[in-house]
Amino acid sequence: MWQMFVRWFHKWSSPKWFYEMSRPWSFWLGWAAVLLIATALVWGLAFSPVERVQGNSYRIIFLHVPAAFLAQAIYMTIAIAGAVGLVWRIKLAFYAAKQCVPIGTSMALLALITGAIWGKPTWGAWWVWDARLTSMLILLLLYLGLWALQNAMERQESGDRAAAILALVGVVNIPIIKFSVNWWNTLHQPATLKISSAAPMHVSMLIPLLMSILGFYLAFGAWMLIRTRLEILDREKKAKWAQEEIKRLEAN
Repeated sequence: MWQMFVRWFHKWSSPKWFYEMSRPWSFWLGWAAVLLIATALVWGLAFSPVERVQGNSYRIIFLHVPAAFLAQAIYMTIAIAGAVGLVWRIKLAFYAAKQCVPIGTSMALLALITGAIWGKPTWGAWWVWDARLTSMLILLLLYLGLWALQNAMERQESGDRAAAILALVGVVNIPIIKFSVNWWNTLHQPATLKISSAAPMHVSMLIPLLMSILGFYLAFGAWMLIRTRLEILDREKKAKWAQEEIKRLEAN
């Protein structure tokens, strides 16, 4: 069993193998994401009932919650990929981590913007220095720091390693984001979705929310695979197979 895992891991850590095998995955993940997100948004924005306390303003959750979840998940992905790259010196892990950063940055920014839109009618302010909001802002700054490090070094390998170290240090912010509403007295409402208990939402609200979250995760998978494949071609352009692939793409 362990030997099978090692062989599988070795294959997928090969840039050439990853490039070839990820092509169909990005296609099907992308279309599944479009279908789920479109269905969730139409259902949530047009057909879900009005919330008795927040009125129609709660509908922003169909964008805000998936973006916030994904921003944190992508950061953990970057940190894990960075650790794999540092420990096992697998360059593909660095390629994937680098291409996750812009996606994570966009999700953190979307979470903050939609949170501000939600906060204005709910709290009466676009922004407050709430523990959850502040820690999410720190996450966005960490993403920008990773982006800067990856592109500031003369050698890409040095930027990869520096960004991986920062990502691992910044992991401490993830549990702060998650548990800030429990540790401190904050304006931000407690977590709606919990594994340990049923969600305090009507099923007509819960189902489109879960569909939107899943759709965002699938979209990230497709987006990450596409970007990583382009990064592979750029980094491996001296390899014969990559040169042939670039010529094929240019011919088409």
